[in-house]
Amino acid sequence: MGNSIDHTAVDTAGGLRVRAVSEDEVPAWDRALTLGFLRPHVDSAAEVRRRQWEPGRMLAGFDGDRQIATFRSYDAELTVPGGAVITADAISHVTVSATHRRRGLLSTMMRRDLAAAADRGTAVAILIAAEYGIYGRFGFGPATRAAGWRVDLRRARGLREGLPGVPGGRIDFATMAEVRELGPGLHDRWRRTQPGAIDRDELWWQRATGEVRVPGFDFKEPFAAVHRDADGAVTGLVLYRIDDKWDGDYPDCTLTVTEFTALDLPTTVELWRFLLSVDWVARIAVGNASPDDPLPLLLQDRRAATPHEDGSDFTWLRVLDVEAAFGARTYGGPGRVVLEVDDKLGFASGRWALDVAADGTGRCTRTVDDADLALGASALGSLYLGAETAPRLAAAALLTELRPGAAAAADLLLRTPLRPWNPDMF
Repeated sequence: MGNSIDHTAVDTAGGLRVRAVSEDEVPAWDRALTLGFLRPHVDSAAEVRRRQWEPGRMLAGFDGDRQIATFRSYDAELTVPGGAVITADAISHVTVSATHRRRGLLSTMMRRDLAAAADRGTAVAILIAAEYGIYGRFGFGPATRAAGWRVDLRRARGLREGLPGVPGGRIDFATMAEVRELGPGLHDRWRRTQPGAIDRDELWWQRATGEVRVPGFDFKEPFAAVHRDADGAVTGLVLYRIDDKWDGDYPDCTLTVTEFTALDLPTTVELWRFLLSVDWVARIAVGNASPDDPLPLLLQDRRAATPHEDGSDFTWLRVLDVEAAFGARTYGGPGRVVLEVDDKLGFASGRWALDVAADGTGRCTRTVDDADLALGASALGSLYLGAETAPRLAAAALLTELRPGAAAAADLLLRTPLRPWNPDMF
């Protein structure tokens, strides 16, 4: 780790310039962002963008004085298997104007940012890919998945009998101000139990509750309900909206859950019991739930829960520092596997021995020993949090088994009790 990256440097790409923007240039950067996201009608969000500006972390491509590409990164806390939290280079707001495509702007901005992150000692970078085919060439691989549900309440017949509840607990509606007060602490407790989860800053909560409104993102105040245990401690929060739809004289409303946080199963049961009992609601939609979400298994009729059509890959991850990243997480059992990693950008390239002790702790170091598995940086990113398994990647020709049985052996090491999940856009 060093300080060799010059944030004032100017790079070139296809006759264009790439550099960090100053705080005074943020309004023009915001305008380039709206054009890049195909939203020229949206009013300026410069004041919000100024809050997101950090020296050297907000980049732009320039054609003369005109900004025609945007890129931003910031430090996020990412939970890894075992509950440790590492710093990730979170990449967002990536656009290139339709008039300046195929000129190398994205490649230049990405390489510059990743080099700066690696120089800071950041172990991984993360992003959410709007299009599947873009980021694999930069070493990113799908690392979490959104797996929502649609529940037909007429078929579900409520929750199963005998599920654990919270004696003396209670659920109350909350104002948006109360959500801003209670939500951050609850989320911080929960995110440390979920691999793939990231932290939320003050601006996130202000936007989620309407205190700060970003042009182009219409805010409609949701219902907010807070669960407290018998001692008054907050253990759960749910935000939801209900459409106003009727089938003649019969209510036919959909309740859409936008936030569901529970610290334990009894709280989960109480919150779902509450949601399933809301008047006029015929169905519940959850667009982004954990792949391990127990909701279908809690219902009297689990067939009433069907996969949400928006389920897809979500967070993408690339490893910048193999030793730091793999040394931070825990593993499923003792053993050893040697990985031969091909990273076109060089950050993770080489042969790495992953040694796991009986207590699940591991260390990953360079080695000259024969490799057991060969894979690219994108596949390494998909393996890191446990989103994919080595045997499945091998079956898809995304990983090569150099020693018979090595993929299965690696799977025993890399398996996680909970599959990774991130509920938050960034």
